[in-house]
Amino acid sequence: MDFQPTEDQRDLRAGVRSLLAGRYGREALRASVDAGGALDRALWRELGEAGFFSLRLPEARGGAGLGLPEAVLVFEEAGRALLPGPLVATHLAAGSVPGAAEGTAVVTAFDLDGPLVAHLGEADALLGGALPAGEPVPSADPLTPLWRTAGPAGEAGPYRDEGALLTAALQTGSALRTVELAVRYAGEREQFGQPIGAFQAVKHLCARMLVRAELARTALYAAAVTADGAEIAAAKLLADEAAVRGARDCLQVHGGMGFTWEADVHLHLKRAWVRARQWRTAAQAEELLAERLLAESAG
Repeated sequence: MDFQPTEDQRDLRAGVRSLLAGRYGREALRASVDAGGALDRALWRELGEAGFFSLRLPEARGGAGLGLPEAVLVFEEAGRALLPGPLVATHLAAGSVPGAAEGTAVVTAFDLDGPLVAHLGEADALLGGALPAGEPVPSADPLTPLWRTAGPAGEAGPYRDEGALLTAALQTGSALRTVELAVRYAGEREQFGQPIGAFQAVKHLCARMLVRAELARTALYAAAVTADGAEIAAAKLLADEAAVRGARDCLQVHGGMGFTWEADVHLHLKRAWVRARQWRTAAQAEELLAERLLAESAG
């Protein structure tokens, strides 16, 4: 069996990377940070026009008629670019919430632990329920504003697996990007007359980052093909670890420079922390996997 992406899938990935590089490069990323995480509605509409949200809708309903494997490739690129906003919720709402598929509506969800909702202040709709009232609370990620609500937690359950898979794709893209950032810096920064990438300790950091990221990507692609709940949980676990630990190791490679506001590494780490609490946490994923193993051993 050939599990390599098809030519069409590779073209899709390349097209999304090109679109995001041109529309949401580093300057746009830093502008978003300076703007306090305010959502760019013009960019949101452009994503809708490009088919980002309607990707899996049937062609008869204005979509591309593609599946989870293709969606995973697209979201991996979004994670690599640190594209902000409730991308997963709006994608899942395409076809059920007016304007979601076209990018004219922003849809959020109760995808975090506790009564927290991301981007609630700018959302037009809530996935699986009505928009609740809330108040803003501090967020670790400057590009993911959080709101605390007092209302019921909506009904995001039916979307849990797909939401976890797409979030794992975002995490995997971020992990792969931090590998690139670490390797590039290790080749440019010199100490004692040679690039720091020549030192064994730095080589080991970069190698571990790559192994974790590629392992997460392999699990992600497999789960996208099978759409099995336990495999999705495993993919989310591995992707969260790759994103968080990869960003920490990337900070180590950058040394003191990595902790400065001007560097982008800390943005990957902060986003990874938030995503690790979205759709399915490590504890929830471990519980699901334990239940599956118990059922298989009993059978």
